[in-house]
Amino acid sequence: MEEILELKQMLLKGDIKGSLAIVEELEEMSKKDIIKTIRSYAVILLLHLIKQQAENRTTRSWDVSIRNSIREIQRENKRRKAGGYYLTSDELLETLQEAYLNAIDEASLEVEEGRYQLEELEQLVNKEEIVDRALASILPSE
Repeated sequence: MEEILELKQMLLKGDIKGSLAIVEELEEMSKKDIIKTIRSYAVILLLHLIKQQAENRTTRSWDVSIRNSIREIQRENKRRKAGGYYLTSDELLETLQEAYLNAIDEASLEVEEGRYQLEELEQLVNKEEIVDRALASILPSE
């Protein structure tokens, strides 16, 4: 809120350069918030994909959670008025890779009721395959 008031004052003074700097700062803050939200949904998505692969099965609950996470990531990433997307496919991939560590850590508590330590679970699943599957499901159909 402070930034908006400062922006208003700069615009009233005619300080275009300073105003643009604040607009860029506001854009960056907004993008960070979007990335944080996407990362949260990505952890849930990856968690269930890890569980599916590790246990070689699925449940209706996992399937629903996967679908919901995909929809929320797509919804959060879509620019409403300007069109297009906030994050490119490369940025989405990076966000998924960042979320993977939290997801596999949490999965170590859930897969086969916590049977595997984190390191054991990492050996059991294919990170690249899981992240690629998640990314493919998030990206819009061409």
